[in-house]
Amino acid sequence: MSNGQKTLLGCSILSYLLVLYSFFRFDLWLILIFFIIHSLVLLSLAYLFWRSNLEDNDLIEQQAKYQKRAIENEKRAEELNDKLAAQTRLTAAKDAEMSTARSRISELEQQVSGLQNTQLERAIEVQTILADREEAESREYEALLPPIEPDESPNETINILQIAQDTISELSAFADAAEIKIVLSAPENDLLVKASKGRLRILFRNIIDNSIKYMRRSGTLIITISNIGDDIFIVLKDNGNGLSEHETKHIFELNYQGSNRISGNGLGLTQAKAIVDYYGGSIYAKSMIGRGMGIYIQLPTT
Repeated sequence: MSNGQKTLLGCSILSYLLVLYSFFRFDLWLILIFFIIHSLVLLSLAYLFWRSNLEDNDLIEQQAKYQKRAIENEKRAEELNDKLAAQTRLTAAKDAEMSTARSRISELEQQVSGLQNTQLERAIEVQTILADREEAESREYEALLPPIEPDESPNETINILQIAQDTISELSAFADAAEIKIVLSAPENDLLVKASKGRLRILFRNIIDNSIKYMRRSGTLIITISNIGDDIFIVLKDNGNGLSEHETKHIFELNYQGSNRISGNGLGLTQAKAIVDYYGGSIYAKSMIGRGMGIYIQLPTT
């Protein structure tokens, strides 16, 4: 108990005695005065006890927090010690592995030193074979390129839309017989590229002819030609039966015919790729069974 509490307790007892004294004297005013004083002293004493309890509770909470933090710090210290021990074991294991690896590397270096000449000779042979194969494939692709007409240039400025329209008109009877509608879409009337008219006409003819043959049902072939920056983009998309993704990867290979093969020499799309490659472009296909076939072409304008 604090000094203040002791003092108020003493005052409370004294005021109570004064109330009793006034009561025995039958002095109403004294009774009232000392009773009020006694009540105020009791209220003050109660307030001090209440404050003291609050402070004690706060002190208990702080002690509990400090104890909790101490426990957490101990746990963290234990975890750090465990991690340090694990790291030490791991470092020792890595050192052992490094030592073993160094020994193995030394052995391999000795083995490699005896095989270098043989491997070098084999590498030269493989490079020679690959170079010969690439040269043969290049000649094969060049042989697929259609010849340039005497009155044409391989790199004249032409309107590719006009070439596409002429080719569609040329194959319209074939498309009508197969009940296939060909739609040409372009944002402009003139889209210019530097190429051969004859080769571009063969490019469109081979792809359109291939689409008409392999759709095997009435439908639509949509040809979209657009210009983005320095490139012309051509998309030929039909709604035919399509091919599996595996077969689609091979349709530009020489003499390849998929599961839906029909009469023909299998050169059409291979020749189309050769033309696109010659002019520095790219061509690829996307298809799924029942979802039609899409041929996507990029050609530089210059």
